[in-house]
Amino acid sequence: MIYQQAFDAGVPFERFLASVAENRDMWHAMAARASVSRDVVEQVRGAPGHWRLLVIAEDWCGDAVNILPVVARLAEESGRLDLRIVGREAEPGLMDHHLTNGSRSIPVVILLDEAGVCRGWWGPRPAELQDLFEKEIRPLPKEARYPELRRWYARDGGRAIALEIAELVLCAATRAAGQCTNVRPCRELKAA
Repeated sequence: MIYQQAFDAGVPFERFLASVAENRDMWHAMAARASVSRDVVEQVRGAPGHWRLLVIAEDWCGDAVNILPVVARLAEESGRLDLRIVGREAEPGLMDHHLTNGSRSIPVVILLDEAGVCRGWWGPRPAELQDLFEKEIRPLPKEARYPELRRWYARDGGRAIALEIAELVLCAATRAAGQCTNVRPCRELKAA
C-alpha cells in the first residue's frame, strides 16, 4: 500500500528539522516554543489504538513551519502518535490524492491506523484560517498574504491545530468520522 511505503520512507520531525534549509531560523524557533494544552494531549492519550501521522510538507512552506511543530509536540506528548514527514515532490501520487480545492496545498496530515490504512486527513490549515484565507487573504497581493497568515497563527498559538488533529484521531478511533467537521475521508490508493 502506498501509505505504508510513504510512511516507511518518511522522516521523524527531529530529522526533518535538522535538514531544513529554507526558513531555518523560523523552523527552529517555532519548534522550540511549540506547545499543546494538557486537555488536548489527554484527549489523544485517551483514544484507543496507536496511530501514525504521515505529513506531506516542504521546508519552504510558511504554513508548514507554523503547523508541523505543533503536530510534532502533540505526537511527542501524547505518546499515541508516530509522525513521519515526506516531501510533496517525493510523493506526487500521494499528494494528488489529497488536494485542497484542486490545489497541491501543504501541509497535509494523513492519519493511518496500525495496519497502515488511511482513516482520514487534514490540511492545509485550521478550518477557521482556511475560511479567512479564502474570503479575505487570498484577494490580497501575494506579498501581503503571509504576514496575515503569520498574525493569525501567532494569535492562535497552535490551539486550533492541536484541536483539529486531536479531532482527526478521535473521529477515527471512535469511527465517527461522518460526524466530524474537520476530517476529510480517504480515497483508497493502490500501489504504483
